Amino acid sequence: MELTIEEVKHVARLGRIGLTEKELEKFQNQLSSILDFVSQLQKVDTAKTKPLSQTTGLKNVWREDVVTPSLSQDEALQNAPEKFKGYFKTKATLK
Repeated sequence: MELTIEEVKHVARLGRIGLTEKELEKFQNQLSSILDFVSQLQKVDTAKTKPLSQTTGLKNVWREDVVTPSLSQDEALQNAPEKFKGYFKTKATLK
């Protein structure tokens, strides 16, 4: 499937990515190749294949959540350079 430059520009706009003309051509070729490969995958007959959700046979080794003693709020804040009403105070990250 061959993407047009306009389609690549549209995808870039959706991702809020600014691209040069050279990058548009490069990504046009790369995205077209990816879509061609996906098209090939869609043609594979999987009717007799069982659905897979896990291929390695490994199982989660996570422990059960257990409540354990931890620092009090005062202990957690004792070395904080700034605090406000029982919380860590930081510079604003959003404008």
